[in-house]
Amino acid sequence: MTAPTRIGAYRVERLLGTGSFATVWLAYDPVLDGRVAIKVLAENWSHDLRVRERFLDEARLLRRLDHDRLVRVHAVGELPDGRPYAVLAWADGGSLRDRLAQGPLAAAEAVTLLDEIAAGVAVLHRHGVVHRDLAPGNILFRSGSGAERVLIADLGLAKALAAASGLTARAGTPGYMAPEQDDPLAVVDTRADVFGLGRLGLRLLGDAPVPGGRREDGRTGRELPRLRAGVPAGVAAVLRTATAARPADRYPDATAFRAALRHAVSVPPTPPASRRSGPPGSGRSGPLGSGVAAPLGSGVAAPLGSGVAAPLDSGHSGAAAAEPAGGGAPGPPRRRRLTSAGAVAVVLVALAAIAGDAAGYSSTGAVGRSGPLTVALPAGWRADGTGWAGQYGDDGKLEPALVVSPDPGRWAADPGVPGAFVGLSAGTARRTTPEGFLAERPHADCAAAPVRRTRQGGVDWVVAAFACPGGRPVIVEAAGRAAPAGLLYVQLTPPPGSGEEFVDVLLDGVRVR
Repeated sequence: MTAPTRIGAYRVERLLGTGSFATVWLAYDPVLDGRVAIKVLAENWSHDLRVRERFLDEARLLRRLDHDRLVRVHAVGELPDGRPYAVLAWADGGSLRDRLAQGPLAAAEAVTLLDEIAAGVAVLHRHGVVHRDLAPGNILFRSGSGAERVLIADLGLAKALAAASGLTARAGTPGYMAPEQDDPLAVVDTRADVFGLGRLGLRLLGDAPVPGGRREDGRTGRELPRLRAGVPAGVAAVLRTATAARPADRYPDATAFRAALRHAVSVPPTPPASRRSGPPGSGRSGPLGSGVAAPLGSGVAAPLGSGVAAPLDSGHSGAAAAEPAGGGAPGPPRRRRLTSAGAVAVVLVALAAIAGDAAGYSSTGAVGRSGPLTVALPAGWRADGTGWAGQYGDDGKLEPALVVSPDPGRWAADPGVPGAFVGLSAGTARRTTPEGFLAERPHADCAAAPVRRTRQGGVDWVVAAFACPGGRPVIVEAAGRAAPAGLLYVQLTPPPGSGEEFVDVLLDGVRVR
């Protein structure tokens, strides 16, 4: 291959890599006074109009998404021979393939990296895009101010879900492709990327490289490669679900996978005899049902049962995946319909059992703060947390959130400790309504009381209460819009002997400055 000296206005320095569809060169941009990566369509595909259009679609797609978890596009152009090229931000930290070639990563580092990769894929899924080729060579690293950024690259095979069909070309990296990608008539959706994330997890955390082939029997109860020492036990179950042969048996998208992973990482091992039934309540600083007993980082808060990223059974970006209310790694989301009068009666009895006045709630004037979010603290309660685990704002920083409780460190792990997760999300407000947000959080093993509405602190709240057979007897979910700041979310386990008044007083103390 003869190296070009210039591509458009850019001076070529060296070859970065070649692939089936394109060649990538490192070049110097005299206008930006910096290096860029230039991706040029391979010569053998230059006359295939379908491939050419797909190549350009990738550049247009990345330009439209323009997200810091994806490789950014600066410009597009065309060589004298008619081949298109795209000028991309240079990932100066190389690829995951390069790093793995140097040896395995530490278990904790590998789990954190898998979480970051899933966050990047979740960006694609939120925009209706499937990547289709999540392999180590397509995970890049770029240095930044104080921290390295993980980037998702090579969307040449990605396509809007609305356009996904049996006409999609079979392509991808052996060992990371989902089984349905072998079927030319199959519809490939976000669950194919979940499979890829699971295989990446096996490559990062297994004690042997991921084999090039896939299982042939199509069974989901197969043995997985043994994970290395130091990997939380629940992670194996998450990777088993992610790499299930049937798409219906996997997590629905990258957000749900990420929440399940965080749940598995954050829930401390518990002797079988002491496990409780009911909604998960493990983890520090995490909202109920978020499964995130303790976030991957420090100083962040998350709703119980969602894994660290979000509230109970959430399943959206920055929110937890829908999961069973019992312990263990969450599986694909499922809906539970209450069909008997007895189920409703259980709710009413449970609420009556805690009905009472709000005596014992007397704010001392103390407040908890996280960014613009403040919460008036009940007497004897404290606040902890500096951000919403897994929920990032447009500036790339965690969105504000707090855990408030008499003992914030024990609230997520001990069902006997009352408390609440309070979060504020601008991104969630753009995506859904308060009603829609709560609808994403069905507590599968709990009975739901009728949803009610209340106006507290200048916010119109939608409130849902759940009576649960084990663990925490009552969980309250509330959401409201604090325009223009975003969507407010509260997940509460009230103290014994309190009722709706306690809930309303707490909501009244939530403010956005």
